[in-house]
Amino acid sequence: MTITDPLNRVHTNPVTLGRSRERIGLITEAARRAGSYVAGAAHRPVFPSADAVAGLDVFRRPLQDDPIPAREVLAELDTFGSPATTVLNDGRYFGFVTGGTDLAAGAAAILAGAWDQNAGGMSPVTSVLDEVACGWVIDALGLPSTAVASFNAGATVANLTGIIAARDALYARQGWDVARDGLAGAPALRIVVGEEVHASALKALRLAGFGESQIERVPTDAAGAIRADAFPADTDDRTLVLLQAGNVNTGASDPFEEIIPGVRERGGWVHVDGAFGLWAAASPRLRHQVAGVELADSWATDGHKWLNVPYDSGIVIVREPEDLTRAMAGDAPYLRGAASAPMYKGIQISQRARAIDAWAMLASHGRHGLAQLVERACDLAGRFAGALQAGGATVLAPVSLNQVLVQFGDEDTTAAVIAAIERDGTCWAGTTVWKGRRAMRVSVSDVATTADDVDASAAAMLRCWEAVRA
Repeated sequence: MTITDPLNRVHTNPVTLGRSRERIGLITEAARRAGSYVAGAAHRPVFPSADAVAGLDVFRRPLQDDPIPAREVLAELDTFGSPATTVLNDGRYFGFVTGGTDLAAGAAAILAGAWDQNAGGMSPVTSVLDEVACGWVIDALGLPSTAVASFNAGATVANLTGIIAARDALYARQGWDVARDGLAGAPALRIVVGEEVHASALKALRLAGFGESQIERVPTDAAGAIRADAFPADTDDRTLVLLQAGNVNTGASDPFEEIIPGVRERGGWVHVDGAFGLWAAASPRLRHQVAGVELADSWATDGHKWLNVPYDSGIVIVREPEDLTRAMAGDAPYLRGAASAPMYKGIQISQRARAIDAWAMLASHGRHGLAQLVERACDLAGRFAGALQAGGATVLAPVSLNQVLVQFGDEDTTAAVIAAIERDGTCWAGTTVWKGRRAMRVSVSDVATTADDVDASAAAMLRCWEAVRA
């Protein structure tokens, strides 16, 4: 066997040839097993059985002294790992606002895995796809064309990146250079959030150096959006405001048009946590729900939610490019690249080439397909709410996007129904607490979800409720 390439290199070394054959065979075998997993997903419970979970004990063993052939390792992983997975991408998983896997994005991820490119390093293809995908995201969301975007590990990291950019920019306006002087002795910043601020934003604030005692909370309305009439009118140029696009329980968004202009006029910075709700801006029918969001200074969102790209994929967007590079730039003699390279726009230097998946998804759907994906999920959420209400369940908040908040009688009964739904295996939905009441949260985010999935899932939920009552 002889392997040649365009540079006319000829590989005849037996060891090299053997490794090539083994690698090709193993990749082929992995693809076959992955195909079988996807084909069988519809015939498995959404949440794994107790026996499948117990089977994971096979992995709990000391590291052996001698190697195990890679093909045997792959077989063991598939035999015991695949049955113990939660089926996230076959249309009936409704927990944690989790997207499934878009066909083009999933296929691109397989190819990208073989490419094994470091997006933080010198890879021409990932640099171009990152540049294009970032531009497409900014355009699809209707954000300022001069803004800069960066892919990262998820909305928590995107929030952290945006908050650090905000922190350093606010200090720079005061003449304080964080890169030079650090944070010790820096003037205090004021942090303003809504009562319904998401846990990921609070974690990001803490990681950026802001403690709980620095955070002011503004009251929210019945849907969980900040009340504009309760928002402080005395913010200044040392104020960082965190707003939300898409409440994690109800899908409601803060009143951006009523809050952002005043904050920015007084010199403050507005960051929007829009992990899933920001994508409402991509829909002509729904963008009124986030009207004015484009006025902010920075935004965070997820690709692995409504874009339905594989984990993990977060995106931070900053209005002024220099504010992002000021906070994230780093250099060393061995690092070469343009200031727009991913490693200068985010926390990581070495990183997975996440833009490849997003580029493939957006390329395959286009602007209209993306809008239809978002709208369809919202329509299906409305269908879900209608079916559950018709069965006697209580929907606790209006369905504004893709979130359905439901209760089955009292709190104990609701908890028992949620547990019964998990055991039933038809679908999966998570538990939450809303206004002090235990509830079930249904998040419709998977591109694979159909009306039939919604109908079957709602019927299973009501059936489990009836069983609990019986």
